[in-house]
Amino acid sequence: MRVLFASLASVGHTYPLIPLAIAARDAGHEVHFAVGEEVHAPLAANGLRPFRPADSFYEVYAEDLEPELARLRPDLVVHGWGVPGAAVAAHRAGIPGLWHGFGRLFPDGIGLELPTGNAGAPGRPHLDICPPSLQDEDFVATQERIELRPVRYSAPAALPDRVGRGDSRPLIYLTLGTAFGTPELFTTAIKGLATLDAHVVVATGRVRPEQVGDVPDNVTVDSWVSQADLLPHVDVVVHHGGSGTTLGALTVGAPQLILPQGADQFANAAALSAAGAALCLPPEEVSADAIADHTRKLLPRTGDTGHRDAARAIAEEIARMPSPDEVARRLPDYAERA
Repeated sequence: MRVLFASLASVGHTYPLIPLAIAARDAGHEVHFAVGEEVHAPLAANGLRPFRPADSFYEVYAEDLEPELARLRPDLVVHGWGVPGAAVAAHRAGIPGLWHGFGRLFPDGIGLELPTGNAGAPGRPHLDICPPSLQDEDFVATQERIELRPVRYSAPAALPDRVGRGDSRPLIYLTLGTAFGTPELFTTAIKGLATLDAHVVVATGRVRPEQVGDVPDNVTVDSWVSQADLLPHVDVVVHHGGSGTTLGALTVGAPQLILPQGADQFANAAALSAAGAALCLPPEEVSADAIADHTRKLLPRTGDTGHRDAARAIAEEIARMPSPDEVARRLPDYAERA
């Protein structure tokens, strides 16, 4: 079977689709990936045949994909939530399609079109990587969902030297994603976290490491770390609330301090706080002292075990969800239903 994946050209939207695309490739399906060139490198490295449809660099519209559908004639299109145009193009061409989520259903008004009840591509099932206990209740009640275990994926990168080298102190991971970090927020967070008896690994993303200034000896700063490889070593994750980091931390049962900045991050923070797996500091409450105090509550030995227990319970829920390999083997059946 020939399967075409399509997503927005960003880490947060493309990386969640990669585990299933790899599993589909390993199951013997011919896989192609329509997306802007920003994320072609990891796709090509995994043999997923990336290409840029028409003149699209970030978003993919129906008219961008229609000639590619005629050229490739795929049997199934797996389209990310961020590219409703791909769903519309597949529907117009009579090709079965599946939505692929990137986390909890995002709220209306954040600049993305909700992928539910779309008039141009009605009734398509959703590959849902959000554990059911955290998913939007109305979405669960009204949409056809195919559960799919979220699997961490990161482009390869060496871990910081101190990680996994016998340091007995807890490990805190600080990231603000690839789109929302600022030097000011990083500086504030590092100032607070550095006061704790812990080692702090910071991934600055779009912020250059030198912009955060000199850091204490217990802080390691890099522009990029392999989050998928780092998370199993981490005790607490301090981050912006992006879906990828949120789910990645949950897969390893790590409690989280969320500093939401925009997009779907406030909704993610609210859901995790309600589940007991995270604490949240809204922008107006952020300070170095507040970040230190809240993180201390999450650390082993000094913190409340309830947050860690709640995170581990969700990790167990995630582990019970069908793996990408299981779902990939059933793609021909889903194509008949879609």
